[in-house]
Amino acid sequence: MTRVGVVTFPGTLDDRDAARAVRLAGGEAVPLWHADADLRGVDAVVLPGGFSYGDYLRAGAISRFAPVMGEIVDAAHRGLPVLGICNGFQVLTEAHLLPGSMIKNDHLHFVCREQVLSVENTETAWTRDYAPGEHITVPLKNQDGQYVADERTLDELEGEGRVVFRYQGWNPNGSRRDIAGISNAAGNVVGLMPHPEHAVEAGFGPDGAQGPRSGTDGLRFFTSVLHALVG
Repeated sequence: MTRVGVVTFPGTLDDRDAARAVRLAGGEAVPLWHADADLRGVDAVVLPGGFSYGDYLRAGAISRFAPVMGEIVDAAHRGLPVLGICNGFQVLTEAHLLPGSMIKNDHLHFVCREQVLSVENTETAWTRDYAPGEHITVPLKNQDGQYVADERTLDELEGEGRVVFRYQGWNPNGSRRDIAGISNAAGNVVGLMPHPEHAVEAGFGPDGAQGPRSGTDGLRFFTSVLHALVG
């Protein structure tokens, strides 16, 4: 069975949800502790949402130096699939696995809503089970969710097809070019602000592509990586 590590930092909130999503997709969820420089032989890693280290200094800044992150950075450069969700996305930018940065929402308020996304790139390890241009709905909850980068970086992301998701209908945090998620050049590292792990079970998530209250639009993040790993 494919083993997907789920990292817990002090202040992580959504590790259990991410682990459950992995199990529902058919994988084995393996807990990884921030202070251990040991990936336990996992085949992929999820950095879940929350407020790691209380978001002191800035969101994700301290987590970048956790012992487990040194192992994740090295493994990601060797091709290990890594998904950063919300705070996990912030950690990935701080660790320089993804470009740009996350700052406070442009309206300076915490936002929690069901968010429609367009799928812009289905060639990553985490999106291969989606269709190009598909609209999905997953929950979003953040206060430091505004993605920013200089124009050159934004142009490179656009030109290389590394914008993976865009906000549709409303940009909830002021992110540049409506960007909700991006990937690295190799496509094994993906970060996004919305929470697919909260939309993995019918009847318990938002309206989705399969109909009212279908609630499963996020599950294919996790089936995608399982399929990518088995070829």
